[in-house]
Amino acid sequence: MIQAENLTRRYGDTLVVRDVSLQLPAGGLTSIIGPNGAGKSTLLSMISRLLPASAGTVSVDGLDVTKTPGDVLARRLSILRQDNHMTARLTVRELVEFGRYPHSRGRLTADDRAHVDRALDHLGLAPLAGRFLDELSGGQRQRAFVAMVLCQDTDYVLLDEPLNNLDMQHSVAMMRQLRRFAAELNKTIVVVLHDINFASCYSDRIVAMRDGEVAVQGTPDEVIREEVLSGLYGIPMNVQLIGGRRICVYY
Repeated sequence: MIQAENLTRRYGDTLVVRDVSLQLPAGGLTSIIGPNGAGKSTLLSMISRLLPASAGTVSVDGLDVTKTPGDVLARRLSILRQDNHMTARLTVRELVEFGRYPHSRGRLTADDRAHVDRALDHLGLAPLAGRFLDELSGGQRQRAFVAMVLCQDTDYVLLDEPLNNLDMQHSVAMMRQLRRFAAELNKTIVVVLHDINFASCYSDRIVAMRDGEVAVQGTPDEVIREEVLSGLYGIPMNVQLIGGRRICVYY
């Protein structure tokens, strides 16, 4: 379980995340939604200790993330940042292999290579394994970074806008794959999403943020409601039940 207590992040006098407390149970897929500037990415960065909190604590299965050794935490929790930049000229396979570093320290075993091959296959990247990252489209690079994170094979996987640069086909494939990892491999997947309907269709839980605070959290049936979303985003929302899923129309 991921447990955050009174998490706060400020830049000078500006509060970006304000006194957030929440529990994310182990297993399943949780989506974090909300308008720009709601604090979604900042919250995810503090949970993964990429960003220090100004106040509050975070624990993962009882481990305080600020006190746990990096190599121990990296075998329990992995994260994909929103902005990924790689200065070295790497192939797709070489990038994905970085996901095994917490386990192998750069000396890949047969088991490590099997994890790499599976990650490449799962994300449809096997035909591109020998290509350099700068030769790929934005969507292909994004899938490569997600493959690297999944290859780390942690119990908790945090993904900040994993659908960036992906077209509809690959967005659906990505969400189905994450759903499969959560269901079949008992992974705990936490994703920041801008697409409300993907959150509705694939999540077990949704955390909705606004102005640095958790506005509401619950199941898709509890969160994907016109009155909740209209207040969250400040525009009229029309929620329809289609194929048993709550789908939001907002244009």
